[in-house]
Amino acid sequence: MIRLGTRLSRPRYIAELATCRSAKLPRSRLLPNARKLSMSQITTMNPATGETLNTYELMSEAEAFDKIEAAHEAFLDWRTKSHEERAPYLRKIADVLRSNADRFAELMTREMGKLLRDGKTEVEICARIFEYTADNGPSELADEERTHSGGKKRGIVTYSPIGVIYSVQPWNFPIYQPVRVLAANLMAGNSVILKHASICTGSGLLLRDLCLDAGLPEGLFDVVLIDHDLSDKIIEHDLVRAVTMTGSDGAGSHIGELASKNLKKTVLELGSNDAYLVLEDADIETAVKTCVQGRLYNNGETCVSAKRFVVTDAVYDEFVSAFVEAMKNVTMGDPTKDETQLGPLSSREQFDTIVEQVNKSLEAGAKLLCGGDPIDGEGCYYPATVLAECKPGMPAYDDELFGPVASVIRAKDDDDAMRIANDSRYGLGGGIFTKDEEKAIRLARDHFDTGMIRINSFGAADPNMPFGGVKDSGYGREHGGFGMKEFVNAKAIFLPS
Repeated sequence: MIRLGTRLSRPRYIAELATCRSAKLPRSRLLPNARKLSMSQITTMNPATGETLNTYELMSEAEAFDKIEAAHEAFLDWRTKSHEERAPYLRKIADVLRSNADRFAELMTREMGKLLRDGKTEVEICARIFEYTADNGPSELADEERTHSGGKKRGIVTYSPIGVIYSVQPWNFPIYQPVRVLAANLMAGNSVILKHASICTGSGLLLRDLCLDAGLPEGLFDVVLIDHDLSDKIIEHDLVRAVTMTGSDGAGSHIGELASKNLKKTVLELGSNDAYLVLEDADIETAVKTCVQGRLYNNGETCVSAKRFVVTDAVYDEFVSAFVEAMKNVTMGDPTKDETQLGPLSSREQFDTIVEQVNKSLEAGAKLLCGGDPIDGEGCYYPATVLAECKPGMPAYDDELFGPVASVIRAKDDDDAMRIANDSRYGLGGGIFTKDEEKAIRLARDHFDTGMIRINSFGAADPNMPFGGVKDSGYGREHGGFGMKEFVNAKAIFLPS
């Protein structure tokens, strides 16, 4: 018997909700892949087998606040170092991550079901982020010479660190999500306190330990194991100067509101429902291959996954036929095996949510083209699924489906496809398939209302390109040098001559 998930709305949201990279509506909640044993304990579980992995004690308010105070003390020393002096620490962390890639990948697979090879790729991306930040941070954050008083006098703009940054991160990329915050802020001169998703508690602690092994001064990066009520108190803590969070739009709204009440800057990377446009002149073979990859990467649990496939009428039948056939042939199974293309969802709760969203879409008139028949058992396995005739009012059209479910939408022509793509409360990423690259650039630049657009390709993130969204997908930017300047004081120094 498949258990349908239930929506648990609460008036207080729930920093814990940010730990759930959920496909649910705003103002809704998923429990993480961790069972509360008591008010003071959580236990993590393997979503592929149902095996209990570990039990952790939650921290008291005093213990959590001690870590914040220690982070502030570490910051006071760290801020005195130059960017060039900070860079070797980041390079050493990259080296240590690479030497522990197998260990980290295995842990991520056990905690949230990531394909083992994808876990190794994630570690490598994180090592590259640290190296990119070490290589580029000194120039990105260097003092800038300017003039004032009509160009007659000298001015300096300097980028000063601000203190302790509170980082609330989800489970879908257990190391990458914390690292993109950590690397940028260490280079900027800040310290970081991480509240990681409950289901990947072990990954958060391992990342901290490996940073210490690499020689990072104690206190500069630490992890708190806390509930959502205490998380709110941390946001309000006087020594916490800014908050960054990746997760659902409901959780982002709560965290952003609370931080703003306390006059603290936030960066929010929230949910999305990325549209990939297959235009009239698209190369169908390329589009099908890329769209399958884009929908199934990381078991479909990626914020910038290809989720809505908006296909023009001229190529609709050709694309859908080939796409469905490819999705039918996907190999689902043990995430540790090389031949596996699709592993389990991260938790039973996430599984139940996908079941519910698909069922509601079908009840509202969506057509099931393949998949949609999960096998009941210990593992949280949901097959590659394609829904067609998706329309407004359906979860498959309106909401983020955080799993291997593709929503196909027919468009009359290229202009209609662009309209449908922008018909969303989200605006994180998207894609365009066309043989006319200049047309694609024009559409991406002038019309696509998202933070990132892929042309005839799919990818998650790159250290040299900005990452972030608009509308209900949040605000602020990471990577590409932008993240290093999100939490600094751009300080103006006026000289008399």
